[in-house]
Order: sequence, then structure tokens, then C-alpha cells
Amino acid sequence: MCSDFSRRHILIAGAAASVAALTNPAKAEVRSKIHDVRIKDFVYVPDTLHVHVGDTIRWINDDLAPHTATALEFGWDTGELKRGESAEVVVSENMETAYFCVFHPHMKAQLVIS
Repeated sequence: MCSDFSRRHILIAGAAASVAALTNPAKAEVRSKIHDVRIKDFVYVPDTLHVHVGDTIRWINDDLAPHTATALEFGWDTGELKRGESAEVVVSENMETAYFCVFHPHMKAQLVIS
């Protein structure tokens, strides 16, 4: 049988473990996702992507022509992606959300960060 002192310690330890589990950064990483954006026929698919800070976006070029995914103000860039190549960018706070292909400026898409 537990004394009041022991029960109090068990409750405090349980509460501390719960808080640690909720605030553990490793747990936050588990929730991050990888989003694929395919490049086909001079279009980003999807052209609007909903992401969270910490998620990873992977652009995969399925087109014959080389392409990039480059922020409008050049804050981030995948570099040149030839057919079959891919590149990843991790979503950060204040990341530019509109992007285009430097080789084909008519190719545009956007990110929605929530």
C-alpha cells in the first residue's frame, strides 16, 4: 500500500513524464513529413503544397528538360535537376513561399506554410 508521500511522488513523476513527452523535440521530428513535388510537362505537381515548419519538400524531375525549384527572391534553390534527379529543401519559418524554374520562368508554384 502506498503512503500519501509515495502517491504524490508517483503523480509528480507521471506529470513530469507527460510534459517531457509533449515538449520533446525528437517527437516533433517524428511528425514532420516528406512531400513530393513531381515536375512533368513543364508543370509542378501539385502547384500548391501545404506544409509545416520542419517538413521536407522533395522535387523530382520527370521531365526531359532540366528544371529548378527556386524561390522568387532566391532565398532557396534546388539547383539544376536533370531528368530523374531530385533535391530536397527543409521548410523553415519565414521561408519564401513562391517559386519558379530559372530555365522556364513561366513555371510557377507556391507553398502554404501553416
